[in-house]
Amino acid sequence: MINVVGVRFPGSGREYYFDPAGHLYRKDEEVIVETARGMEFGLITMTETAVPEEQIVKPLRKVLRSADARDRARYEENKAKREQALVLCQEKVDARGLDMKLVDVEYTFDRSKIIFYFTADGRVDFRDLVKDLASVFKTRIELRQIGVRDEAKLMGGIGNCGRGLCCREWMPDFQPVSIKMAKTQNLSLNPTKISGMCGRLMCCLKFENDIYQELGKGMPGIGERIETPEGLAVVMDVNILIDKIKCRLIQTETNAEGEEYEKLDSEILVYGKEDITRLDKRRGKGLQNPPRKPAQNVGKKKAQEASEEEESGKGKEAGRSGRNRPPRRRKEEGADRREAGKESPESGASGTQQNAGAENAKGDGQHRKRRRHRSRRKRPQEGAKPESGE
Repeated sequence: MINVVGVRFPGSGREYYFDPAGHLYRKDEEVIVETARGMEFGLITMTETAVPEEQIVKPLRKVLRSADARDRARYEENKAKREQALVLCQEKVDARGLDMKLVDVEYTFDRSKIIFYFTADGRVDFRDLVKDLASVFKTRIELRQIGVRDEAKLMGGIGNCGRGLCCREWMPDFQPVSIKMAKTQNLSLNPTKISGMCGRLMCCLKFENDIYQELGKGMPGIGERIETPEGLAVVMDVNILIDKIKCRLIQTETNAEGEEYEKLDSEILVYGKEDITRLDKRRGKGLQNPPRKPAQNVGKKKAQEASEEEESGKGKEAGRSGRNRPPRRRKEEGADRREAGKESPESGASGTQQNAGAENAKGDGQHRKRRRHRSRRKRPQEGAKPESGE
């Protein structure tokens, strides 16, 4: 165990441990301490207390002395110079055309360094700006880019609750906040209602999340089936804080075909968490779908429609055959054409050529295959005589 005192710096809600070095300090006493940035003006928030060594961030620095009137006057003088330094730095930023927003400026107690805080959408090359500021203030210059939550912490303000921002007043560090916390607390997911001044989710969602998780254990979800003293029911609404579950009973009814289906009762019942029993999720949630019409009626209707289409000659196959296509020619017409195109035994080579030419000129799409087959046959040469049977 190590004896330490707690010190908080102006504008910061975090408490730091320091070594009292054998001196006894009172609460709310102003002191001068040694930090990594040099000497700082702080306020005692915790008197000498023994804490475990694991909670100490080494090296543990010492409290130099109690602040006197001169130290207090110097601190007030540094605060007065902040406004002038901020205006001068803004002029330099505008002259350089840098895309950055100045938030605050801070003097160290011994004035060995001036720290400028700014926000920006991306990285900013401020090397030339540092040179300009160093030539004016004749001291070390540090520009530190911060986020929107840190900006709200430095600037301060009034939250939705009417009190000062927690990050400015007392909160030491920022805690991660997720949208799941808002859903657990059954809050509206409207960004304007669950966001703070910084534009991020409110930190108080984290503060209340633990109690909501504790009270929500064993509570059913909306639309879930539960077992109540009156029978099976479906959850309509849940209020975790007052332990109230609103539900509607499930009634079983029978349709005209003799099949059973489920229906919700119009009356809303209210139970506590101890009065209901959650069912296995594998049994389903909510209501089952109402039964459809019997399959035999559907089949009878389809058969009736098919018979009507068959009678009218407008069935599916008739439609697929192409309504804009010409009707097929009869087989008799095709047979007559094939008979007309046959070669007569009394005709010679010239007659064969004439018949072939006429067939090619008058043929249609249904006899193309036959024409291709005939074209493969070897035609007689001109002037050649047909072979005789002598």
